[in-house]
Amino acid sequence: MISNQILQTTIEGIKVISRVDLSVIDLDGNILATTFPEMEDIGVSISAFAESPADSQVVQGYQFFKIFDENQLEYVLLAKGSSDDVYMVGKMAAFQIQNLLVAYKERFDKDNFIKNLLLDNLLLVDIYNRAKKFHIDTEIRRVVFLLETDHDKEGTSLEVLRAALGSKSGCFVTAVDEKSIIIVRELQEDEGYTEMDVMARKILDCLSKERREEAHIAYGTIVEEIKEVSRSYKEARMALDVGKIFFDERKIIAYSSLGIGRLIYQLPIPLCKMFIREIFGGKSPDDFDEETLTTINKFFENSLNVSETSRQLYIHRNTLVYRLDKLQKSTGLDLRVFEDAITFKIALMVVKYMKYMENLDY
Repeated sequence: MISNQILQTTIEGIKVISRVDLSVIDLDGNILATTFPEMEDIGVSISAFAESPADSQVVQGYQFFKIFDENQLEYVLLAKGSSDDVYMVGKMAAFQIQNLLVAYKERFDKDNFIKNLLLDNLLLVDIYNRAKKFHIDTEIRRVVFLLETDHDKEGTSLEVLRAALGSKSGCFVTAVDEKSIIIVRELQEDEGYTEMDVMARKILDCLSKERREEAHIAYGTIVEEIKEVSRSYKEARMALDVGKIFFDERKIIAYSSLGIGRLIYQLPIPLCKMFIREIFGGKSPDDFDEETLTTINKFFENSLNVSETSRQLYIHRNTLVYRLDKLQKSTGLDLRVFEDAITFKIALMVVKYMKYMENLDY
C-alpha cells in the first residue's frame, strides 16, 4: 500500500505542473491526500460513484476518477473543475497513482521474498522460481550486512539507507525488526573481504551522527549462489551477537574474525559452568581484585611478554613476577606457560559469555 505521504507528494507535484487541484479519497470518504483542504463534504457522492459502473464522471463541479489495484477499487481521485483540461489532468493523475500501486506492490512482494530467503523459509524450487520472476540473478557473489541501531520505531534509518543504497544495482535493503536493518549486497569478482570493511564503513556513514554512535554492523561470508544467502545472514547475526560479548569496542565485526569466540558462543551454559568450576574451583574471575585483572589483561595484550608488560604497567619486573606467582598459587595456572595461558584466556571469555547470557534473561 502507498503511504499517504507518497500520495500527497505525487498530487502536489502534478498540481505544480498543471495548476489543477487534486484530492485522493478512500472508499469510506476519508481524505488521504489533497491540495485543497477547504473541500466540502462529498462523502455521499463518493459512495454513489464507487457503486456506479462509470470509471469517471462530473459531480458538484469535480471530476471523479476510479483508481484500481488489480481490478479492485482502491481510491477515488477528485480533480477540481469540469473542463476538458481538468479531465485530462485527472486522468493522467489517476494513471500515475495506479502505476505507483503496481510498483509498490512489486517492491513489497520482492521485500517479502528477500525476507523469506534470509530466514530460510523457502523451498529450493521456490527460491529459483521467484528469483526468476523478480529478475534476480541466482548465480552471483553476494554478502549480507546486518546493521543494528537503537530502537528506531519511525524507521528513519531504514529509509535513509534505502535512499542511499537501494538505487544501486544489486543492493537490497530491508528490515526484520525495529533495531536490525539488512543489506544484501552483490559483489564484483575482484571484491573480497578487504572491500567488505570499506562497504561497512560507508553504510555507517549514511546514518546521522546520533544513530552512527550507537550503531554496530556485522557481515557474513561471501556466498556464490542465491540459495546460500540465508547462511551469510545467519553468520552476520552471529557475528553481531558475538561482537557484543567479546569485541564491544568494535563498530564493525566480520564473521571470519570471530575466532574462538564463535565456538564459545555455541556452548550450552551448563557446560560452561562445569568448565569454570574445574578451572577456578569455587572462585570466579569476578572475585579477582582490579589490580590482578589489569595485570592479566595487560599480560595477554603483550603476548605474555613479562618485560613489556611491566614497562606498560610502570612496575618493576619482579613485581609482575610476584603477581603472576600469586595468581598461580590461587588458580594453579601459570600464565607464563602457554598452555596455562590459553586455558585461562578461554575461561575469562567463557565467564564473559555467561554473564552476557544471564543479562539477556532479565
